[in-house]
Amino acid sequence: MKFLCPSHELAPDSSRGFDIDGRKLFAVRREGRVYFYINRCPHRGVPLEWQPDRFLDTSASMIQCATHGALFLIESGECVAGPCAGQSLTPLPGREDAQGLWVQL
Repeated sequence: MKFLCPSHELAPDSSRGFDIDGRKLFAVRREGRVYFYINRCPHRGVPLEWQPDRFLDTSASMIQCATHGALFLIESGECVAGPCAGQSLTPLPGREDAQGLWVQL
């Protein structure tokens, strides 16, 4: 597993992008859990963020693609609105422990 960051660097209801070994990914913290995904929209294959570390919509309740506004459920990565409805983000196995956030690539 690869270390991403200390836990305090991912605040509640926020997201953060990472580039690990040339792979772009991101993490989202929601309701005490952390979710990890490849940073690639299934519709166009482009990165999702609006600005660095900005993967969520204005309510911080959905992941949103900056290119065309597609909305994804944080818990599953499923697209529920937009041109890729029914498709999903690619999840990554990860965990959080006393040291921080870890992901398996």
